[in-house]
Amino acid sequence: MENEMKLNPMKKGPLTPEDLRAVQRIQIEMLVEVDRICRMHDINYAMIGGTMLGAIRHKGYIPWDDDADIGLLREEYEKFRQVCETDLDHSRFYFQDMRATPGYRWGYGKIRRKDTYFLREGQAHMPYESGIFIDIFPFDNVPDGKIAEKFHNFHCTVIRKILWSEVGKKTDRNPVLRGVYSLLSRIPLQVVSNHLQHFTDRGNRKKSKRVRTITFPAPDKYSEGMKEWFEQTAEYPFESFKLLGHRNSDAYLRHKFGDYMELPPESKRKSHPVSSYKLL
Repeated sequence: MENEMKLNPMKKGPLTPEDLRAVQRIQIEMLVEVDRICRMHDINYAMIGGTMLGAIRHKGYIPWDDDADIGLLREEYEKFRQVCETDLDHSRFYFQDMRATPGYRWGYGKIRRKDTYFLREGQAHMPYESGIFIDIFPFDNVPDGKIAEKFHNFHCTVIRKILWSEVGKKTDRNPVLRGVYSLLSRIPLQVVSNHLQHFTDRGNRKKSKRVRTITFPAPDKYSEGMKEWFEQTAEYPFESFKLLGHRNSDAYLRHKFGDYMELPPESKRKSHPVSSYKLL
């Protein structure tokens, strides 16, 4: 054990360039595992966000990106989380979401690598294992009609704020908001989880052309899109592997990033804030 700790010491953030690349390699293992399981069970998934952008612009990771994102329509997500119980390589990985992991406060899933540690700032007090991870996002229907959509967006915002409150009460710079988050964090997590499931089940009974990640705290163009983008997928090179992404990748990426082939200025080429981490 002592020798293991010497080989794999706990480190403080930020990530060094060498360690960032090591994190990416570990995440690639998880992406390949997700792809294996999904192909085995005919589950349709797609790379999303910066992972999809990286596949098109860099044929792999965006050089400064320290996470990886997969998206599935809700029905496919439910299939995936179920087969993870039996077919995920549990010798290397574990799956987390609000139903699988006590104290977990995100409305989407994560695959994590065993024997690693990766802690975002402000989350040291969270009561669950925190290995290096990739995010698995379910996408749910957005109601048609402007008024219905506005109510839906407001509802999503309230749920997100309640889930985020356990972190926000520690990290928000505004003392008033820290107090609000502290109050919100007292709402029992099981109550929030049950409400979220009821909310998404009800919304997904109605037909819709658009979908979104209900609990992802980002501007709408990053969290929502066309349902057909997830129904129609194709293979793309990613590092030395082939992963699934949106067949109409141009429409998806223009919706999210505009002129997506243009590199951002160096001042914006930043990884997420990391408090501490341990590699394999």
